[in-house]
Amino acid sequence: MSKAWQYIIEKNLNKDRLTEIISNVDSKRALTDVYPPKDEVFNFLKLTAFDDIKVVIIGQDPYHQPGQANGLAFSVNDGIKFPPSLRNIFIELNSDLGIDIPKSGNLTSWAKQGVFLINSTLTVEKSQPNSHSKFGWDELTDFLIEYISDNKENVVFILLGKFAQLKRPLIKSKKHLILETSHPSPFSVRRGFFGSKIFSKTNEYLLENGITPIDWRLS
Repeated sequence: MSKAWQYIIEKNLNKDRLTEIISNVDSKRALTDVYPPKDEVFNFLKLTAFDDIKVVIIGQDPYHQPGQANGLAFSVNDGIKFPPSLRNIFIELNSDLGIDIPKSGNLTSWAKQGVFLINSTLTVEKSQPNSHSKFGWDELTDFLIEYISDNKENVVFILLGKFAQLKRPLIKSKKHLILETSHPSPFSVRRGFFGSKIFSKTNEYLLENGITPIDWRLS
């Protein structure tokens, strides 16, 4: 992660506790496949500087199949078939802003523009969703969500699904925009995600507050 993020985390969190969490994950890596790769777990902190954050999109945990997870919520590596939730995100993006469905599901360009793509749990074991949900990652990720809320203004927080919506108490709604809708998974996408226009609503809010909007196009 960047030195700025490292300073924020070490100043506010117990360093020994974070070391313990990482050590527990490393122990699992010695026994089974864990995603994302060790050097990509903190990509969301490497690619999006605190000062640049405009939008926060909260996921649950990484994709749990080989080659998919890359340390950014909902993102996959180049050349990887879109998981259903990501494909539905692109379908809504096309419906909302007329943007063509991209060839790659790698959301790095969003992250570099200030879209903070954070999963609540940062690692997962192969074919076992939520397998690391009790490892304590939420101590770090909840802190980061609340820290952004407390120390920035006019950020758009996008809460997709019930799990992400549990994070709402961490966010100061009076100085940020909170957009809530159903999760883009096939099981719930038609309960509010399709037609939610979260992308245009995000950019409208940013423009209203004098902030450069996000270019949601991908290659």
